[in-house]
Amino acid sequence: MRENTPPRPADIDDDVEEIYLDNDAPPEDDDDLEMEEITLEELESRLEGGDYDSDDEARKSPVQDDAIYTFQQHSAPVFACAFHPQNYLCATGGEDDKVFVWNRNNGEVVHEISEHKDTVIEVQFNHDGTYLASGDMAGEIFLHKIQENSGSDEKEGGFVLRKVWEYSMGDMSWMRWHKATNVLMAGSEDGEIYVFRLPAGDCKIFPGTGVRCGSGELTGDGKKLLASYNNGTIKLWDIKTATVVMEIDENHPMFLQEGSTTVSCDKELPIYVTGGESGKIVFSTPNGPVGTVEANGAVECLAFSPSPDFRMAASGTLGGQVAIWDYSKLSMRTQCEHPEDGVTKIQWISEFTILVATLEGNVVAYDARTGQKKFALSGHMAEIYSFAYDPRESLLLTVSEDNSAKIFKVPQLGE
Repeated sequence: MRENTPPRPADIDDDVEEIYLDNDAPPEDDDDLEMEEITLEELESRLEGGDYDSDDEARKSPVQDDAIYTFQQHSAPVFACAFHPQNYLCATGGEDDKVFVWNRNNGEVVHEISEHKDTVIEVQFNHDGTYLASGDMAGEIFLHKIQENSGSDEKEGGFVLRKVWEYSMGDMSWMRWHKATNVLMAGSEDGEIYVFRLPAGDCKIFPGTGVRCGSGELTGDGKKLLASYNNGTIKLWDIKTATVVMEIDENHPMFLQEGSTTVSCDKELPIYVTGGESGKIVFSTPNGPVGTVEANGAVECLAFSPSPDFRMAASGTLGGQVAIWDYSKLSMRTQCEHPEDGVTKIQWISEFTILVATLEGNVVAYDARTGQKKFALSGHMAEIYSFAYDPRESLLLTVSEDNSAKIFKVPQLGE
């Protein structure tokens, strides 16, 4: 699990001794108690339908479920998800050490990866959908080749997955595919960054200093990698030469003293942004940092607008602030009308629309120009850890602490 993953509910110890107060007498005989006998299936049905009495508000069923499908094969919290770039497949991975590849139209499981021995934190299809990479906290990475099964009806799951490569890199913190080639990058707890050329498995390692590399993102030109480290250091790596071409360390006045949390890169311009635990956000270029702004609370996620005519960046904090920044002026353009609900992920889905996932289990869309809410999607009973958006059919895949993945139909954006 990432270090910045929202706090998990405390585990409940089932082995608890029954204690009676002085004024309460224990039941004299089990026969005197009227017990209702129900089957496991009936119990699950009641729980899913919210037909139970509980004081735990976080676990109560939401008022409404806007999802068009709920996937419930995972037996523990789900942390990672991805849509296939071309067909109906999607993948999810979680704390049950499993990856499910399934049909997003009907939930049918096409393939199950059960070889992971630790929590799966990354599942990603490559740029053309020919491979699926999955990685767990212990650093076990598996690569599966995806092939269409000509002997099956595609509507019934006509794909087969075959493992073609695996690697153990030590504790992993993040993983990314290159956007145009079969190059896979992964950051580690000791600060090393692994770069694999697949499926051959050729590997180069960017050296670390024993400090966790918490996040990394490819620059818009695909030639560099921006990485942040838990001690606040930011490095821009040249992928081909494995050398650092820009660094922000403790000797620079814009250094993130309390530690860096997340990074993002503009897809068109050589502009980068990094957020920190203190709320400081640093904008930089290949030549170094150019300025800072201050968010309200620890920065959990950052994202640049895809529009060449709307050069803005969005930030979300665990304190619940969603802000749009004009980085040409180093000032806030607007603050979205967001409740005090911690943010776990932000993504632009059009020139002016951002999607925001929250600790309350909702996804909210905002107009980045005005900060006004456009729509909200609910259904999860706990925090959302990640989501994936498919613009082809306006579908959203979300994964949550509540052990489920959901498919939502995103309303028309009206742009």
